[in-house]
Amino acid sequence: MEQGQQSADSLNVSQKLHLLTSCQYADKLLGEIESIIGAPGAKSAFPKYKPDISAAQAKVVQDYIARIRSRILRALESQGIDPPAPQLGSVHSIRVTLGFADITFDECRPKAMRGYGEVPDAILPELNGLVSEMRGLIAKLDAYLALGLEQDFQSRLEKLQKAGTDVSLVQTLERIINAHGLVEFRPALANIVARWESTSFEIAVFGRVSSGKSSLLNHIVQKDVLPVGVNPVTSVPTRIVYGASPRGMAWFADAGPRQFEIERLPEFVTEQSNPGNAKHVTRIVVELPSPRLRDGIVYVDTPGLGSLAAAGAAETIAYLPHCDLGVVLIDAGTSLTGDDLSTIQALFEAAIPAVVLLSKSDLLAADDQERVTQYVVDNLRSQLGLNLSVRPVSVKPEHAGLLERWFEEEIAPLYDRHVELWRDSLRRKAGALRAAVEAALLSQLQRSERESEGLGSQFRTVENDLRRAAGRFAEVQNQSLKITDEIRESGGMAIERAAEVVVNRWRENGVSAVDTGSIVGAVLEQAAGEKAAPIAAMVKDLACGLADALARTAAGVGLENAPDENELSGVLKDMPRLDVGSLSLSIQPNNLVLRMSSAWARRRVQKQLREQVGGHVAAAFSIYGKLLEVWVRRVFAELQARFDSYADAYRAQLDRLAHSKPGTVQDEEATRKDLAAARSWV
Repeated sequence: MEQGQQSADSLNVSQKLHLLTSCQYADKLLGEIESIIGAPGAKSAFPKYKPDISAAQAKVVQDYIARIRSRILRALESQGIDPPAPQLGSVHSIRVTLGFADITFDECRPKAMRGYGEVPDAILPELNGLVSEMRGLIAKLDAYLALGLEQDFQSRLEKLQKAGTDVSLVQTLERIINAHGLVEFRPALANIVARWESTSFEIAVFGRVSSGKSSLLNHIVQKDVLPVGVNPVTSVPTRIVYGASPRGMAWFADAGPRQFEIERLPEFVTEQSNPGNAKHVTRIVVELPSPRLRDGIVYVDTPGLGSLAAAGAAETIAYLPHCDLGVVLIDAGTSLTGDDLSTIQALFEAAIPAVVLLSKSDLLAADDQERVTQYVVDNLRSQLGLNLSVRPVSVKPEHAGLLERWFEEEIAPLYDRHVELWRDSLRRKAGALRAAVEAALLSQLQRSERESEGLGSQFRTVENDLRRAAGRFAEVQNQSLKITDEIRESGGMAIERAAEVVVNRWRENGVSAVDTGSIVGAVLEQAAGEKAAPIAAMVKDLACGLADALARTAAGVGLENAPDENELSGVLKDMPRLDVGSLSLSIQPNNLVLRMSSAWARRRVQKQLREQVGGHVAAAFSIYGKLLEVWVRRVFAELQARFDSYADAYRAQLDRLAHSKPGTVQDEEATRKDLAAARSWV
C-alpha cells in the first residue's frame, strides 16, 4: 500500500503521524499547566503566575492531567501507534542548557552591554562580579554533572555496606546535605564515596614546575615512563598503577577512553604536544608491572604549581583533597616559595599528611645542603606552625642513595599498612566534612534570630561588597593585558630613550671610552621594567583589596577562616624581566657629535641604534610582552583560585543567612535533630 493510502479499518501513515504529533503537543501543554500550578521544587526567581490556586485545586488538576496522559497512551495504542522512545540524555541536555545560560550571563558583562548605553564606572566592579559569580556557579554544576560520580548513589552505598564498610556517617551526611540544600558539600561527599570504592592508597607528588617530580616518580617505579623537562604538563594529574603489562589509558571530555602505548604519554600530558589541553584530556592512568605498585599503591604526578599553564596549577589544587599522602618537593636551587607553603598548608587543612623533600640536593655542597634543609624546617615552623622533617634527595646516580634511604625508611613501611592508612585517611576526610556540615546547620539555626534583629540588609551589604571586590578581577586583568600589548610595541620608544642617555653620558665623560653596549642594555631593561611596574602594583593592590573584602565578609557572616595577611598577595612572584642579551655596538663618541646640538646628536645615535640592533630590540620587547601576558594570565588564575576557595564558602553561608525565608518551628526542630545527628559522630 502506497503512502497516503489506508485500509478500511486503520489510519494511514500520515494520519498516524499527525495524531502522534498532536498528542505530543498536548502533552507539552499539560506540562506547562503543571509548571503553572507549581511543580514541586520548581521555584522560579521570576514567577509569571500568581499563586491563586489552592492546594486542593492543584491536586485535582494534577489528577486530571495524569488521567488525560493515561488516555492518550491508550488511544495511541488502539491505533497501533508506538510512542517514540526518549532520544536525548537528561545529563547531556542539562549541560547544553547550562552552556546557553553561561553565554547569557557572559553577555551581561559591561563591554557587551554598551550597546544599550555606557555603563557607569561605579557599577563596573559589581556587574563584573555578578557575571563571574553566576558563571562560576554554572561551571561548578556542569563539572558536577560531567564527573557522574553520584549516579545511583544509594546503590553504591549499599554495595559498600554489603562489603563490610561502615557507611552510616556518609548516609547521615548525605541525608542532611539533601534535606538542607547544602550543595557545596556534595563534591566532598562524592569524593569520599569514590575513594571508598577503591581501596588504593594514593601518594601524590606536588611541587613547582621543574622541581623534579617526574624524575622522582620514574626512579620510584623503576622505569622512565613520565616525561622529564621544563615544559609544564597539561591540566590533568597522571596516575601510575599496577598492571600486568605497560599501557596507558586516556579519557576525554568529548570522546570515549583511548588506550595507548606508554611511549606516547607525552602526546597527552606535555604542554608542547597538548598545549592548553587542546585534546580535552580529563584523566590519565598509566599501568606498569612494577613491584613498587603492588597491593593497591598508586602514585600521582600532578601538574606543576607556579606553571605558566595556569589550568594545570588549578587542576592540581582541585585534585589535592583526593590524595591520602602528599609528597611536596622543594627545589634546592630555589629554596622555599609561597607555592610550596600554600600546598603544605592546603594538605593539612584537608587532613592529609605531608612529607617534604629537598629535591636536586646534589646541586648543594654538604654544608649548604644542611643549611638549606634547616632553613626550610625553620620556615615551616614559623610560617605554618608545623614541625616537619625535611629530607634531601636526588635522582643522580652518585646521590641516589639519599632517595632510596628515604623510600625504604618512610614510604616502604606504608605498604604493609596501606589499608589501615587508607581507612584513616577516609575517616579524617569524613570528619572534616562532618564539621563543615555542622557549621552550616548552626548557621541555619541562627538565621531566624538574625533576621529578627533586622540584619537581612546587612547581609546584602556584605554580599555586594564581596561581589564588587570580585568584579575588579576583570578590570585589573584587562588593564594589565593592555600594558603587555603596549610593551610588545615599545622597542622603538626604548631605543629613543637609550639614545638620549648615551648622548648625555658622552657629554658628561667627553670623548673618553664608554661601554655603549652596556649603557644601552641597562636602559632598555630599565624602560621595560618601568612599563611593567604598574602591572605588579595593580595586582598587589587587587590582592590586598580582595583579602580585605574576604576578611570583612568572614566577620560579617560569623566565620573565622579568613585568609592570612599575605596569602593572596603571595601570587605576585617570578615576574619576567626583559633580557636583551649582550649588544654588539660600533657606536663611539666623537668631537663632531659633542659639538652639535643635543637633539641632532640624539637623532644620529637613534639612527645608528636602529640600524645595528633595532630588529633585535623589537623582537626582545615583543617576546617580553608575550611572556608577561602568560605570566599575567597565570597570576590571575592562581589569585582567582585562592580567592574562590574562601569566597565560595562565604557565599554559601550568605545564602543560608540572608536569602532563605525563616523556617517554621518544625523546620528548626528538624535542623536541631540533624545537628545532633552530625555531632553524635564526634
